Amino acid sequence: MAKVYVFLANGFEDIEALIPVDVLRRGGVEVVTVSVVKDSQVVETAHRVRIEADKLFADCDFSDADLLMLPGGMPGASNLNNHEGVRQALLKQHAAGKRVAAICAAPLVLGGLGILRGKRATCYPGFEQTLEGATYTGELCTVDGNVTTGEGPAAAFPFAFSLLAQLKDEPTAQQIAVGMRYAHLMEK
Repeated sequence: MAKVYVFLANGFEDIEALIPVDVLRRGGVEVVTVSVVKDSQVVETAHRVRIEADKLFADCDFSDADLLMLPGGMPGASNLNNHEGVRQALLKQHAAGKRVAAICAAPLVLGGLGILRGKRATCYPGFEQTLEGATYTGELCTVDGNVTTGEGPAAAFPFAFSLLAQLKDEPTAQQIAVGMRYAHLMEK
């Protein structure tokens, strides 16, 4: 079973974390939410919703990760970028050729680490300059090799289904999209 770690910092965008967690779990992927808040599993979203993460950052070993994922939102993306442990985990994951993903403002973390150099990537409009060395696409979701980026809150579903297709397969992603009525929505 594929395993995903989703990093949660105070100020993350609610749906950019929770929609991918929901879609991936429905698709049979093991998802672990990880608080990067010191000594607290409770993380507060950008809209002041308190979420209890599955684990504390200090209690995790990411060597079994198939994907490390960053939700956006502000100041959540900046808080992730300021967490040296998150930065090191992403660099190690990327160096091993394993998947990383970020949505909205969070691609700024990948850009600052050099992970986006020579890649195609998207982000929330206004953050394009943080995609250091990348070609900005403006797409809802961009996949380039082992790096997936999403544009913003409205892109949370296409971003999540793309991740599910990568970690499982396209038929599973399509089945979940139909069951969640997302495919129906896109037919209108």
